[in-house]
Amino acid sequence: MERRALLLRGSAFLGTLAVGDASRSRPYTLGRTREPVIGGPCEGCELVFEGMPPKLSSSARIAPVGEPGAPMIIEGTVRTRQGKAAPEVIVYGYHTDNTGIYPPAATRHGRLRGWVMSDSDGRYHFETIRPVAYPGREIPQHVHMHMIELGKATYFIDELRFTDDPFITDRNRRTDERGGSGLVTPERRAGSWFARRDITLGLNVPGYV
Repeated sequence: MERRALLLRGSAFLGTLAVGDASRSRPYTLGRTREPVIGGPCEGCELVFEGMPPKLSSSARIAPVGEPGAPMIIEGTVRTRQGKAAPEVIVYGYHTDNTGIYPPAATRHGRLRGWVMSDSDGRYHFETIRPVAYPGREIPQHVHMHMIELGKATYFIDELRFTDDPFITDRNRRTDERGGSGLVTPERRAGSWFARRDITLGLNVPGYV
């Protein structure tokens, strides 16, 4: 409780946490202040704040129920560079639909976008569909991912990409490993794809302190 109180006092966000065990969602009411963008040039980084729900939990949907496409679950753990679980960190993701486009919405990130806040064990969970590659281009399927560390900064991390994607080649397998590697091997379970993307805060992000 002492750590949570310090975090809230030090953050420009004003919020309220619903305290519970690690398996429960814990909403956070966001204020109006936006964390600065770090990590170098980032087209659209400021859009992570546009349309953000007033309350967040550790589990959310990117694609709504009934969205055409192959169901996918994206989950992982957010940790510090010292390997400790990092609670109350916002993970933002967005991606294309099952035709390979960003379906029109209020921002150019499209309609398929979502936010979660890591739980007390650093865990987060998205339900969505597996994105499809851009039409007519040999760019691998991917999910754009950003971090918002409350009272500190926001920055993009490596896109989530998939080793079984036919557009993944020896040439493009390497990543900058911002936040750790985003290249994962998805698994098929009970009719859904599962992709685990663990995140290390600030890893290989220029200007991160």
